[in-house]
Amino acid sequence: MKAMTFPFVTAKYLSDLSKNNNREWFLKNRERFDIEFLQPAMQFVIDLGERIQTFAPNIMAVPRVDKSIFRLHRDVRFRKNKSPYKTNLGIYFWEGKGKRMECSGFYFHIEPNNFFLGAGMYVFSPQQLKKYRDTVYNPDKGRELSNIISSILKNKNYSIGGKTYKKTPRGYDSDHKYSELILHSGVYSFYEIESLNMFHKKDIVEFTYNVFKDMNSLHQWLVNNI
Repeated sequence: MKAMTFPFVTAKYLSDLSKNNNREWFLKNRERFDIEFLQPAMQFVIDLGERIQTFAPNIMAVPRVDKSIFRLHRDVRFRKNKSPYKTNLGIYFWEGKGKRMECSGFYFHIEPNNFFLGAGMYVFSPQQLKKYRDTVYNPDKGRELSNIISSILKNKNYSIGGKTYKKTPRGYDSDHKYSELILHSGVYSFYEIESLNMFHKKDIVEFTYNVFKDMNSLHQWLVNNI
């Protein structure tokens, strides 16, 4: 498969899957899954992983399902939505010795009408949350993170997510200089648009590499401190 066909061939497959989200259609179109979804995703992990490792040498880029590539199958046992398959491609490049989703990393996501890139940690474990709050409470570390976030936000296309708490947690001072950062349950920078059209002209590996490089300072802060 030619690289130029990604991500559009994958988006078309996901669009068709969203209209036929059942096991019968999936099995009947298993070859499409392999050719239009899995193979391009694996090659993308290899190509982008090599680029990311130029600025984050310890990043993990494993071109397999349940490693860098998120599985399409959904666990529907405890969900209201009983559709058996996700309708997006999610890819994660992570760094650290813990469980994959408890490590900081770079996230890539496409679906027919959405393109999302993120860097950092979406949600902290309880132990990580305590460590994060205590670290931010340290004036030097808090200032360091605040400066990193300010630098990233100079690019008007980027945003910061993870601020979910309304009130300063017990044991922390609401008047602390970096109390806003303590309201986070995770911290990540992200870029999001509704269309993939720009990739008719731009190389998606190169574009994603440049965005992740812009956001690497936040990732490195998390790797070094959490």
